[in-house]
Amino acid sequence: MAGIKNVKMGKSVRIGESSDIYGCEIGDNCVIGGLVYIEPDVKIGKNCKIKAGTFIPQYITIEDDVFIGPNVTFTNDKLPRAANPDGSLKGNDNWTPLKTLVKRGATIGAGCVILPGITIGKCAIVGAGAVVTKDVPDYKMVYGNPARIVSDVPDKEKYIKGDQ
Repeated sequence: MAGIKNVKMGKSVRIGESSDIYGCEIGDNCVIGGLVYIEPDVKIGKNCKIKAGTFIPQYITIEDDVFIGPNVTFTNDKLPRAANPDGSLKGNDNWTPLKTLVKRGATIGAGCVILPGITIGKCAIVGAGAVVTKDVPDYKMVYGNPARIVSDVPDKEKYIKGDQ
């Protein structure tokens, strides 16, 4: 059952149908598509767009003005397991989550996978379908599997000037 519970929500936030959003913070003027799943301890800045089918687990921070395309998957555990070596079910106290940061103005294309502990730089662009295995510097464009830097973002100077 889809729902929104314990969310600190800014003004003018729009959320699509069948999204599950729990225990997170969402800034002003955000648009979140349908079938999006956001776990607790996620922070989303203002003026963000998150398209349908995206999964954002705990400990992800998304700064202002970020675009996330459809069906993007963030991860927060390098070695996920359902059970411990002794056969007991893993719980919240026996795993080590890694935090991920998406800096202001970044764009993440459709179908990307973001591995845990990554920083995606300011105004960086991650091309559709990329698998991001390491940090993306500010103002760089990456794509591929694994994602590799291919160029500076178009109009880089305009974005840098906007930061001043």
